[in-house]
Amino acid sequence: MKEIELKMAGKIDRLTNRTFKFDESVGDGWFSAVYFLKTAILAKKYCSKDIVTMQFFQRHHAVLCGIDEAVALLHTFAQKPEELEIQALRDGDRIEPFEAVLTVTGPYQSFGFLEGIIDGILARRTSIATNVYDVIQAAGVSGKQKPIIFMGDRDDHFMQQAGDGYAAYIGGAQAQATHAMNEWWGVKGMGTMPHALIQLFKGDVVVAAEAYHVTFPEDDLIVLVDYNNDVITDALRVARHFGEALKGVRIDTSRTMVDQYFIRNPEVMGSFDPRGVNAELVCALRRALDAEGFGHVQIVVSGGFDKDRILMFEREGVPVDMYGVGASLLKINIGFTGDNVLLNGEHCAKAGRKLNPNPRLEKVAYKV
Repeated sequence: MKEIELKMAGKIDRLTNRTFKFDESVGDGWFSAVYFLKTAILAKKYCSKDIVTMQFFQRHHAVLCGIDEAVALLHTFAQKPEELEIQALRDGDRIEPFEAVLTVTGPYQSFGFLEGIIDGILARRTSIATNVYDVIQAAGVSGKQKPIIFMGDRDDHFMQQAGDGYAAYIGGAQAQATHAMNEWWGVKGMGTMPHALIQLFKGDVVVAAEAYHVTFPEDDLIVLVDYNNDVITDALRVARHFGEALKGVRIDTSRTMVDQYFIRNPEVMGSFDPRGVNAELVCALRRALDAEGFGHVQIVVSGGFDKDRILMFEREGVPVDMYGVGASLLKINIGFTGDNVLLNGEHCAKAGRKLNPNPRLEKVAYKV
């Protein structure tokens, strides 16, 4: 594993003083498409003095992420990276369809084999940053911005956590589930209790929460209350026990389960789907807490939330204070393309492609 500390010069100096960890075999072409490797051999053999400009773009309105990482990759594995001319936008920039976000100019054999890897970096990081941004916009549609916890650790390979967490941060989520997700800006992960903790205390939510509170007194106490599929009963038990010390309760009811509240009160059933974390259950919980003087207790929801579901909750005024979101934020739905658009400074690109000059691009100096 090769580590490189990237410190960009010039105007691009925001969120760039970090250490990226790259597999050293990137430099051997192990992760590059074979046709790029063969093209590099041919370029060195027949076109060694030619200079190409490669341009990267995508096709959506998006939040850009992965630029710092892509530049670090070029600075680490390109041949004579100090001789490349790199121009780029910044991580966090809002970008338009077909807008050039990165251009690299130099001998093809120096950097061309990295094209697909750069596409992949930009695609993953930008997709996650954009997904998070869209979810945060949905969570603020009611006029009050609700925090988002990025809980993507269980939905992808653990080696992706640092980069995914950074992308989520760029998208606007500052609460992350693991320490690794926070690695690139030096803070720690956050979280309270899983179902496993309550199981260890034989399903007694109050006893489990007491053990947690005694052991981690500096943490905000947010208690998971769906273990027994009786959210309101357990939330009130916890609230009565802890009083002002209780910061919030979290509901994570499975989409296949109907909470005991509806079993006990069949008259409240209607045309809605009573399974999982639904609006009617959250509203009933809020009413129950308020009725006993626990208006300070916040409600956190998780389990299958995405932009559309959050938007529905917010438009209906469901009294949620914080959303935990995981799998939906990791969907890769933005793809990048790298094209050679100039040859020795002259237009030379495949049909349908051309250089798209972008005055927002800034020159990135080589300084590692």
